[in-house]
Amino acid sequence: MKNIKQQALLCVCTLSLLSACGQSKQLETQTAKDKNPSIWPYVTSEVVVSADIESQVAEVLAEMTIEQKVAQMIQPEIRDITVEDMRKYGFGSYLNGGGAFPNGNKHASVRDWVALAESMYQASVDGSVDGSSIPTMWGTDAVHGHNNVIGATLFPHNIGLGAANDPKLIERIAQVTAKEVLVTGIDWIFAPTVATVRDDRWGRTYEGYSEDPEIVRDYAYSIVRGLQGNGRSGEFFREQHVISTVKHFVGDGGTVKGDDQGDNIDDEKTLFKIHAQGYVGGLKAGAQSVMASFNSWHGDKIHGNKYLLTTVLKGQMGFDGFVVGDWNGHGQIQGCTNESCPQAINAGLDMFMAPTKSWKPLFYNTVDQVKDGTIPLSRVNDAVSRILRVKLRAGLFKKPSPAQRLYAGNSQLMGNKQHRALAREAVRKSLVLLKNKGGILPLSPKQNILVSGDGAHNIGKQSGGWTITWQGTNNTNADFPSGTSIFEGIRQQVEKAGGEITLSADGSFDKSNKPDVAIVVFGEEPYAEGQGDRPHLAYQYGDKQDLQLIKSLKASGISVVSLFISGRPLWVNAELNASDAFVAVWLPGSEGGGIADVLLTDNTGKIQHDFSGALSFSWPNSPTQHVNRFDEELPLFPYGYGLNYSMTDTLVETLNESFDISSSVNEEELLYDVQPKKPWALYISIDGEQKLVKSNSEQLKGLEFRTIDRFVQEDSIQLTLDDAKNAGISLISKHGFAEDLSAYVDSNGYLTFDISVKEGIISRATVGMNCITAVQCRSKVAIPLFKLSDQWQRVAVPMACFENLGARLSHTESPFSIALNGDAKLELSKIALRTSAADTLLVSCN
Repeated sequence: MKNIKQQALLCVCTLSLLSACGQSKQLETQTAKDKNPSIWPYVTSEVVVSADIESQVAEVLAEMTIEQKVAQMIQPEIRDITVEDMRKYGFGSYLNGGGAFPNGNKHASVRDWVALAESMYQASVDGSVDGSSIPTMWGTDAVHGHNNVIGATLFPHNIGLGAANDPKLIERIAQVTAKEVLVTGIDWIFAPTVATVRDDRWGRTYEGYSEDPEIVRDYAYSIVRGLQGNGRSGEFFREQHVISTVKHFVGDGGTVKGDDQGDNIDDEKTLFKIHAQGYVGGLKAGAQSVMASFNSWHGDKIHGNKYLLTTVLKGQMGFDGFVVGDWNGHGQIQGCTNESCPQAINAGLDMFMAPTKSWKPLFYNTVDQVKDGTIPLSRVNDAVSRILRVKLRAGLFKKPSPAQRLYAGNSQLMGNKQHRALAREAVRKSLVLLKNKGGILPLSPKQNILVSGDGAHNIGKQSGGWTITWQGTNNTNADFPSGTSIFEGIRQQVEKAGGEITLSADGSFDKSNKPDVAIVVFGEEPYAEGQGDRPHLAYQYGDKQDLQLIKSLKASGISVVSLFISGRPLWVNAELNASDAFVAVWLPGSEGGGIADVLLTDNTGKIQHDFSGALSFSWPNSPTQHVNRFDEELPLFPYGYGLNYSMTDTLVETLNESFDISSSVNEEELLYDVQPKKPWALYISIDGEQKLVKSNSEQLKGLEFRTIDRFVQEDSIQLTLDDAKNAGISLISKHGFAEDLSAYVDSNGYLTFDISVKEGIISRATVGMNCITAVQCRSKVAIPLFKLSDQWQRVAVPMACFENLGARLSHTESPFSIALNGDAKLELSKIALRTSAADTLLVSCN
C-alpha cells in the first residue's frame, strides 16, 4: 500500500494533468519481463507536496502555448545564446559549462556574472516577444566550491571529502558553496555527483565520494540539505539556498573498464544496491532535479531509457522534480542527433541540455514533433509541470531579480576568511597517512626543510579538474587570489617558527646547507571526465621522473616525506618504498595550508592536528587491480585504512615494484573508424599549415580531404595530393592531454592502418607518434613505398620503433600522423593499436 505522501501526489493531478498522470500510471505496468521495479523503494522526500503549488502549476500550464512549453524544456549554454535569444524564446533555463564565462572572459568579475544573470532574467520575464513571463534559472557545475569563478573558495574534490567521512562537514561545505554561487546571481547547482565508483580507471573517480555506497548515500543527503535547506524543519529554499541536482542517474561509476560514458552491465539489484544509493539519500533530502547519465545500461543509453527514468525514478521512487539531460547526451541515443530526439522526451527526460548552436533546430524540431503527435502533449505537460513545480518551490516567481537578491554582487563574501577556514578544515580531515617510517612525522617547523616536486607550488595542480577551466588546465597561481599552495602553507609556518625552508622543484640544493628533510609534492596532472580515463593504475609507468627525484634525495642522505596528489588510488609501490613517509593528499583545492597544519608541529613541538582521514577507496596492490574492495586479490591498503600519530607503521619497504600490465592492453584499440575515437581529434596539414576536420570534406591548398565508403557509410578517408609536400593527417588529443600508450610496447604491440593508393605517385611517406609539445618526443618511420598498391592492405609499425626513435609513449599526444610527398589519390582506414601484426605489411624499424 502506498504511503500517504505518494497518495497525495497522485491525487494532486488537476484536470489539465490527468492524461500525464494516467500515462505515468500505465508505464508502471509496462515493464519488460526481465525488469523488476519492486527492487526500487519509494523514497519519502522531506519536501512536502503543496496543493497550492500544484494549483499554481496547473494555472500557469493552462495558459502556455506549445512553443512556450518546449522553450521551458530547452537549456542552452551562455556561449551560444544572446539576451535577445532569451527574450525571443523564453528558455526555461540556461547554463555555463566548464570554461564558459560572461563575455568569454576567464577573469570576469562578480559584477560581470551578476550582470549576465540579471539581463537573462529580465529577458525571460519580458513577454513582449514570446508572450511568456516565466523566470528562467541558471545552472552551473559548482562541484568543489564555485569552481568556475576566480576568487571562489575551492574545497577538496569529493574523493578527499569521502576520506573525511564527515556528513556534517559536507553540509557546511554545501551551505558555503550555495552562498558563493548566489553571489554571482546563479540559482541552480549541478551537484552533488553521487556515483559509487567501482573501477578506479574511470576519469571521474575523484568526483565520487567512495567505493562504499553508504558514504555516498549519507553524503548525498547532507549536501542536498546544505544546498537547498532543511525540508524537515521548513527552512527550505530560503534566501541562502539554491536548487541542487543529484547526478548522474544511474550507474556511471560502474561502467565496463571504467570507460567514461560507457556501458554498465550490472544486474538490476546491483544497480540499485551499489549505484543508486546516492539517489536514496538525495531524494530523501528533497533534491529537485536529477541529471541523466551519459552511460548505458546493458547497451541502452540512460537518456533514452524509459524504464529507468520514468518507471523507476518517477514512478517507483516517487521523484516529482524534473530530469535534466547532460551535455547533448540526448544526441547519443540511437536514432537521435543533437538537433532532434523525441525518444529522450518520451523516455522521461524533461529538459534537454543543449549547448552549441544545436539548441535552435532542437527547439523547432521538438515543437513540430509535439504538434504531429510524435511526442504526446501529455508528456510535454508532465515535463513542464515538473519544471514549474521546482521553480515555484524555489520561489523563483516571487524572488527579486538576481541583482536584487540578498547575496548578489557581494564580492566580500566570495572566498572570505570564514569560507577558506572551512576549506582548510576539510583539507586537514581529508588527508590519509599511508606510511610513517620511524615516526618521522610530524615534522618540526624549526628544521631546515627542502620542498620539492612540480606540485609543491602549483595551486592548479593541487585543485585538479573542474577548476576555472573544464579540465583544470592553463591556470597559474595568479588565478587563485588568496589561495595557498602546499609550499606556501608550509613556508608560513616554518618561517614563523624560525626554521629554514627552500623551494626547489627539481630537488637541487646548496651542498653546504644540506636540508634536514625533504617534502616532495607530486602526482597527477589535472583532468576531467573521459580525459582522465586510464588503461591501468600504474603511476608514471615507464617514465618514473618523480621516483627518480625521491631516490636522488635519498641518495644524498635526506629523509623524504612524499605528498601524493591524485584523483584516485594509484599503484605507487616504488614511490612508497623510496619514501620515509607517504601521504595521500588527493586534490585539496585552494587551501594548501591545511596540509601544513597536520604535517608540522607547533613552535613548542606539540601536534597541531592529527591525521584523521581514512581511505574511502581501497588502494591497489597491482596496476591491474582496478576494483579493489571485492577483488580476490587483497588490496595493498584496505578500505578504511589510515594511520595517525599514535599508530606504529608496519609497512614493509620491499613492496613489489615490477608488474606485467599487458593484460590492460586491448587486442585492438581503434583510433579512427568512421570518426576519430575518444579522445582524439582529426587534423589535415600541409607544409606546416594545419586545419581541424569538422566535416566530411575539408581543403588546404594542395590537399583535399573527404570521407568515403568502404565497409559502411563514410568509414574511411580519401586524400588527394596536388604535387604536395608534407601533406597528411594527424590524430591529436582534443584537449592537449597526454595518453599513456607505453603498455603497447611491453605487449609487443603495433600501430596499424589500412591504405590503398588509387592513382598517382607518392615519393615519400612517413608515419609518426608524437609528443606534440616537445621536439624530442617526435618520431617517424618511413613506409616502403614500392610495396603499396591500389588494393587495400594493412600496414603495421611496431610500437617499439617509435619508442626507440625517441617518442615518450607514456606522454603520447598524437598517436598517429602520416606525412606524404607526391601527386596522388590515396585512401586510409581502420587506424588502430593492435597486439597482432598478422596479414600485414610489417614495417622495419631501420
